[in-house]
Amino acid sequence: MTGELEGREKWLWIYRTGLHGQCPRCGEGRMFRRWLKVSEHCEVCGLDYDFAAPDDGPAFFSLCFVAFPLLFLVVWFEVAANPPWWVHLFTSLPLMIVPCLLVLHPIKGWLVASQYVNKAQEAGTDALWAGLNARAKGKAASESDA
Repeated sequence: MTGELEGREKWLWIYRTGLHGQCPRCGEGRMFRRWLKVSEHCEVCGLDYDFAAPDDGPAFFSLCFVAFPLLFLVVWFEVAANPPWWVHLFTSLPLMIVPCLLVLHPIKGWLVASQYVNKAQEAGTDALWAGLNARAKGKAASESDA
Protein backbone atom coordinates (compact mmCIF):
# COMPACT_ATOMS: atom_id res chain seq x y z
CA MET A 1 0.00 0.00 0.00
CA THR A 2 2.74 2.48 0.90
CA GLY A 3 4.69 2.12 -2.37
CA GLU A 4 2.41 4.44 -4.32
CA LEU A 5 1.86 7.13 -1.70
CA GLU A 6 3.20 10.64 -2.22
CA GLY A 7 2.87 14.01 -0.50
CA ARG A 8 -0.23 14.52 1.61
CA GLU A 9 -1.43 10.91 1.21
CA LYS A 10 1.92 9.66 2.51
CA TRP A 11 1.73 11.96 5.52
CA LEU A 12 -1.87 10.95 6.27
CA TRP A 13 -0.96 7.24 6.02
CA ILE A 14 1.92 7.69 8.48
CA TYR A 15 -0.34 9.69 10.79
CA ARG A 16 -3.24 7.21 10.71
CA THR A 17 -1.25 4.01 11.05
CA GLY A 18 1.36 5.34 13.45
CA LEU A 19 -0.89 7.08 15.94
CA HIS A 20 -3.27 4.11 16.02
CA GLY A 21 -0.46 1.54 16.32
CA GLN A 22 -1.28 -0.22 13.06
CA CYS A 23 1.12 -1.88 10.65
CA PRO A 24 2.65 0.78 8.36
CA ARG A 25 2.59 -1.63 5.39
CA CYS A 26 -0.95 -3.04 5.42
CA GLY A 27 -2.70 -0.77 7.96
CA GLU A 28 -4.47 -3.74 9.55
CA GLY A 29 -2.08 -5.59 11.88
CA ARG A 30 -0.99 -4.32 15.27
CA MET A 31 2.40 -2.67 15.57
CA PHE A 32 2.73 -3.22 19.33
CA ARG A 33 2.49 -6.40 21.36
CA ARG A 34 2.54 -4.44 24.64
CA TRP A 35 2.27 -0.78 25.52
CA LEU A 36 5.66 0.31 24.11
CA LYS A 37 7.04 -3.03 22.90
CA VAL A 38 7.06 -3.26 19.10
CA SER A 39 6.01 -6.65 17.70
CA GLU A 40 8.54 -8.80 15.89
CA HIS A 41 6.33 -8.90 12.79
CA CYS A 42 2.84 -7.99 11.56
CA GLU A 43 0.38 -10.82 12.06
CA VAL A 44 -1.53 -9.83 8.89
CA CYS A 45 1.11 -9.07 6.23
CA GLY A 46 4.25 -10.42 7.92
CA LEU A 47 6.21 -7.13 7.94
CA ASP A 48 9.40 -7.65 9.96
CA TYR A 49 9.86 -4.78 12.45
CA ASP A 50 13.65 -5.13 12.65
CA PHE A 51 13.93 -1.72 10.98
CA ALA A 52 12.11 -0.03 13.89
CA ALA A 53 14.58 1.99 15.96
CA PRO A 54 12.79 5.03 17.40
CA ASP A 55 15.26 4.97 20.35
CA ASP A 56 14.71 8.00 22.59
CA GLY A 57 12.54 9.87 20.08
CA PRO A 58 9.20 9.29 21.86
CA ALA A 59 10.57 10.52 25.19
CA PHE A 60 12.19 13.55 23.54
CA PHE A 61 8.99 14.61 21.76
CA SER A 62 6.92 13.95 24.87
CA LEU A 63 9.17 16.19 26.93
CA CYS A 64 9.40 18.95 24.31
CA PHE A 65 5.76 19.17 23.29
CA VAL A 66 3.96 18.08 26.46
CA ALA A 67 6.11 18.50 29.57
CA PHE A 68 7.74 21.80 28.66
CA PRO A 69 4.44 23.67 28.07
CA LEU A 70 2.91 22.13 31.20
CA LEU A 71 5.89 23.32 33.19
CA PHE A 72 4.79 26.90 32.53
CA LEU A 73 1.39 26.06 34.00
CA VAL A 74 2.98 24.54 37.11
CA VAL A 75 5.28 27.55 37.59
CA TRP A 76 2.34 29.92 37.12
CA PHE A 77 0.38 27.94 39.76
CA GLU A 78 3.32 28.24 42.17
CA VAL A 79 3.70 31.99 41.63
CA ALA A 80 -0.03 32.78 41.63
CA ALA A 81 -1.19 30.58 44.53
CA ASN A 82 2.00 29.77 46.44
CA PRO A 83 0.56 26.44 47.63
CA PRO A 84 2.27 24.15 50.14
CA TRP A 85 4.55 21.46 48.70
CA TRP A 86 2.02 18.68 49.23
CA VAL A 87 -0.48 20.43 46.93
CA HIS A 88 2.10 20.21 44.15
CA LEU A 89 2.49 16.53 44.97
CA PHE A 90 -1.20 15.90 44.22
CA THR A 91 -1.71 18.41 41.40
CA SER A 92 1.48 19.34 39.60
CA LEU A 93 3.18 15.97 39.67
CA PRO A 94 0.28 14.03 38.07
CA LEU A 95 -0.27 16.93 35.66
CA MET A 96 3.31 16.54 34.44
CA ILE A 97 3.61 12.73 34.47
CA VAL A 98 0.28 11.43 33.14
CA PRO A 99 0.13 13.38 29.84
CA CYS A 100 3.78 12.56 29.10
CA LEU A 101 3.11 8.85 29.55
CA LEU A 102 -0.11 8.91 27.54
CA VAL A 103 1.54 10.32 24.40
CA LEU A 104 4.50 7.89 24.36
CA HIS A 105 2.58 5.11 22.57
CA PRO A 106 1.17 7.24 19.70
CA ILE A 107 4.48 9.06 19.22
CA LYS A 108 6.43 5.80 19.06
CA GLY A 109 3.93 4.41 16.54
CA TRP A 110 4.24 7.57 14.46
CA LEU A 111 8.05 7.34 14.47
CA VAL A 112 8.07 3.64 13.49
CA ALA A 113 5.55 4.27 10.69
CA SER A 114 7.63 7.23 9.50
CA GLN A 115 10.77 5.09 9.44
CA TYR A 116 9.05 2.41 7.36
CA VAL A 117 7.25 4.66 4.87
CA ASN A 118 10.28 6.91 4.34
CA LYS A 119 12.72 3.96 4.33
CA ALA A 120 14.74 5.84 6.93
CA GLN A 121 18.13 4.63 8.07
CA GLU A 122 21.54 6.15 8.40
CA ALA A 123 23.41 6.48 5.14
CA GLY A 124 25.88 3.69 4.44
CA THR A 125 24.64 1.36 7.16
CA ASP A 126 22.84 -1.26 5.02
CA ALA A 127 25.55 -3.91 5.41
CA LEU A 128 26.07 -3.15 9.10
CA TRP A 129 22.34 -3.49 9.92
CA ALA A 130 22.06 -6.68 7.85
CA GLY A 131 25.00 -8.22 9.72
CA LEU A 132 23.69 -7.18 13.14
CA ASN A 133 20.18 -8.47 12.46
CA ALA A 134 21.49 -11.77 11.06
CA ARG A 135 23.70 -12.24 14.11
CA ALA A 136 20.85 -11.41 16.52
CA LYS A 137 18.44 -13.79 14.74
CA GLY A 138 21.09 -16.53 14.66
CA LYS A 139 21.76 -16.10 18.37
CA ALA A 140 18.04 -16.20 19.20
CA ALA A 141 17.59 -19.34 17.10
CA SER A 142 20.54 -21.10 18.77
CA GLU A 143 19.21 -20.17 22.23
CA SER A 144 15.76 -21.56 21.41
CA ASP A 145 17.32 -24.84 20.15
CA ALA A 146 19.23 -25.29 23.43
